[in-house]
Amino acid sequence: MISRSYTNLLDLASGNFPTMGRDRDRRRMPRVMTLPGSICEMDDDQAHSVSSENPSSLAGDRMIVVANLLPLKAKRRPDNKGWSFNWNEDSLLLRLRDGLPEDMEVVYVGSLCVDIDPIEQDDVSSYLLEKFRCVPAFLPPNIVEKYYEGFCKRHLWPLFHYMLPFSPDHGGRFDRSMWEAYVSANKLFSQKVVEVLNPEDDFVWIHDYHLMVLPTFLRRRFNRLRMGFFLHSPFPSSEIYRTLPVREEILKALLCADIVGFHTFDYARHFLSCCSRMLGLEYQSKRGYIGLEYYGRTVGIKIMPVGIHMGHIENMKRLAAKESKLKELKQQFEGKTVLLGFDDLDIFKGINLKLLAMEHMLGQHPKWQGQAVLVQIANPTRGKGVDLKEIQAEILESCKRINKQFGQPGYEPIVYIDRPISSSERMAYYSIAECVVVTAVRDGMNLTPYEYIACRQGMSGSEADSDVDGLKKSMLVVSEFIGCSPSLSGAIRINPWNVEATAEAMNEAISMAEPEKQLRHEKHYRYVSTHDVGYWARSFLQDMERTCIDHFRKRCYGIGLGFGFRVVALDPNFRKLSIDDIESAYIKSKSRAIFLDYDGTMMPQNSIIKSPSAEVISILNRICADQNNAVFIVSGRGRDSLDKWFSPCRKLGLAAEHGYFLRWSQDQEWETCSQNSDFGWMHLAEPVMQSYTDSTDGSSIEKKESAIVWQYRDADPGFGFSQAKEMLDHLESVLANEPVAVKSGQFIVEVKPQACILTPVTTLVVSFLSVVIIQDFLSSNGLKTGIAFFASENDMKQQPLAMNDMTQQQIIDFLYCVNVHSDVYILVMGVSKGLVAEKIFTSLVERGKLADFVLCIGDDRSDEDMFEIIGDALSRNILSYDTKVFACTVGQKPSKAKYYLDDTSEVRFMLESLAEATITPFTSDEEAEDSA
Repeated sequence: MISRSYTNLLDLASGNFPTMGRDRDRRRMPRVMTLPGSICEMDDDQAHSVSSENPSSLAGDRMIVVANLLPLKAKRRPDNKGWSFNWNEDSLLLRLRDGLPEDMEVVYVGSLCVDIDPIEQDDVSSYLLEKFRCVPAFLPPNIVEKYYEGFCKRHLWPLFHYMLPFSPDHGGRFDRSMWEAYVSANKLFSQKVVEVLNPEDDFVWIHDYHLMVLPTFLRRRFNRLRMGFFLHSPFPSSEIYRTLPVREEILKALLCADIVGFHTFDYARHFLSCCSRMLGLEYQSKRGYIGLEYYGRTVGIKIMPVGIHMGHIENMKRLAAKESKLKELKQQFEGKTVLLGFDDLDIFKGINLKLLAMEHMLGQHPKWQGQAVLVQIANPTRGKGVDLKEIQAEILESCKRINKQFGQPGYEPIVYIDRPISSSERMAYYSIAECVVVTAVRDGMNLTPYEYIACRQGMSGSEADSDVDGLKKSMLVVSEFIGCSPSLSGAIRINPWNVEATAEAMNEAISMAEPEKQLRHEKHYRYVSTHDVGYWARSFLQDMERTCIDHFRKRCYGIGLGFGFRVVALDPNFRKLSIDDIESAYIKSKSRAIFLDYDGTMMPQNSIIKSPSAEVISILNRICADQNNAVFIVSGRGRDSLDKWFSPCRKLGLAAEHGYFLRWSQDQEWETCSQNSDFGWMHLAEPVMQSYTDSTDGSSIEKKESAIVWQYRDADPGFGFSQAKEMLDHLESVLANEPVAVKSGQFIVEVKPQACILTPVTTLVVSFLSVVIIQDFLSSNGLKTGIAFFASENDMKQQPLAMNDMTQQQIIDFLYCVNVHSDVYILVMGVSKGLVAEKIFTSLVERGKLADFVLCIGDDRSDEDMFEIIGDALSRNILSYDTKVFACTVGQKPSKAKYYLDDTSEVRFMLESLAEATITPFTSDEEAEDSA
């Protein structure tokens, strides 16, 4: 399903979207738009979205990098006629190209750091596209103020750095008009991406929190677009993030990307926790890769800190060596021990904490008075920031006080620089610094330590080295709250809030023996030089390719409105069940098997009244009245509840507790699939579950006749999951010698008995063929939960010779060890809805009624066993080769079934159609009354 694009930005922000549709005559959007304003016109009113199923117009992959700012510098020409542009060499986005394949074209989409007059915008766009492969997004002034200075800097940026808006003066209250501007800006960026996008060949890589809802816009247009997102700021814990009024909208937008990247595991863990707590999603790690299952799509989670560009650092070092600044600094600080701070001027960089630590160090260690100097460089803030004036005043006051207290003629312990400095000048300061101190209280990554390490390595091919002694050494004191901290194991990590500990760390760093400084530096340099920005970009691209590998194999449907939009990825053969098709097959068939789940299938999951309605009873009675029909309710509920609810349906079969109890009709007795009636193990399992129930608020125990279940649906998701995992191990240990199976499910841990079926396989020849015969036998009997081989029936009393999913070679080795002229017995263990279906199929064969029509409907994981068994049954003799099979799940979601119906009302409507087509030859007035 292809979506119409949005018609009104404010409607979008409030979650009201137009109805999605499809236009067969839609025109393909060109790669580059040449008419001003044409994108907006096409997007809003005239055209439907571009399908990614259109053929590619160009061969070869491209990378479209989208960020708030283009990696360009711009300035007015001296004659005031036009603009001059050049690359911003310090831009991370520019440097990531080195990690991409040489033949991969890179196109940048973003805004400019200057205001371009509307009259000049078309000329500037054409020039930048031709000369720099850049596509500028020109944001209207009324949007850019609320988008960047408003929502980005006043809401997202403080919140992601753990600042809550406790008062209007502290952080600021949530302003919905700023959110609407943020959405509008992201929409404008998406339009610019569409101008140059070829969805079959291009990758789209979106950067940072400015564009967190952009994936929704692009995914609505291109269901199979290969798209990644990387967050360069911290991602806060769920307790912080959940205070954001638009928290779910942003999470769902990010999940429209194929891969979401973070600098550290902490940030990724917080994001996963938010997805779990607010969206109910589960993640899993497979072969080292973390993935979130989201409507059939696997959203990859990438954890990789960004690096620096070694070549750029090398060039800057050479430039610094040629300039006079390095010599000036060496003369200025000759004989002094220099500690360096290089930070943006904002509330989260902890500059004043660093000054206080320096003051404390000088007071506690007088030997550094007149000797140690802290050079603090404060980059001008890129936005208005929060409480900026107060921070500046506090820093200046601390500098004045410390210099007054510890200053001497010709010596100031604090050198504060609050002006922009060039890259080469920064290298010069790195070269003379004995230690770099980073005391940020929260920072996404912070590449200052990496740059310092690279600079202190010295210049290759030059006699100039990193210091006068010729040693390649460096020392770092870094906050544990910055993204680069985990990768710098040789640094001295500190809690910047602990001023005294920071002061001692600074003293230790500059007092350390030279050989140890050198060893720490070498360790850091090996990491920094190998994990550069190219490595980071290359790794992200590889993971994006891996995550998107199944894009064109699955069928994708766009569903949902507003930021609830998501793409459902389904198997190509998965389609909606046609009432006409199933009714036609039903009428033509002679022997029918119908399996119906109850909760979520016949009755909505959220229904307060759980008993079946009169309408459901009437439909079932009419279908059961046909003697060619075998109709079963297969449920996890206990047999007492099912017996009471369906007592009016005398011919209806019931399978309770996932098939442990089975009854063919009301006139027959309940059967059990296990010969073992000893449930003494419940006395062992219940106390264990009770202890976890007592310590897990919101959990409870449900006792059935054959099973006992611990559920934690109402508990804290994270704590409940942790408790369930520990309980599973605990129960497996306690019940190791009991004939039970311990399993975990969605918000449950269940203990239930293992059913046992002892079957002989006679006189097998030990060969590959005999192994295949055994494996086919196992498969045909649904041996999924566990198998055990025995050389004879008496061996059942002994310990099994082999257990659980034996490989082919293991079976061969086993058969060589037993007497091949005797019988080999196979023990089947497990209770599932799938085994119920197989048992009913087999019974129908024994009665001479080989089923030629099968209908199976369910909505949850336990029903997938039925779908799997039914799907495999056609290759065996328990179903006819021309049997019409309709395995159907409730809800449009990934499933082993090949059909779906949207909800329980559609299930009832479909069954009503079958009931009307059913021939009901009543044999007596009594049966007619029972059916009614």
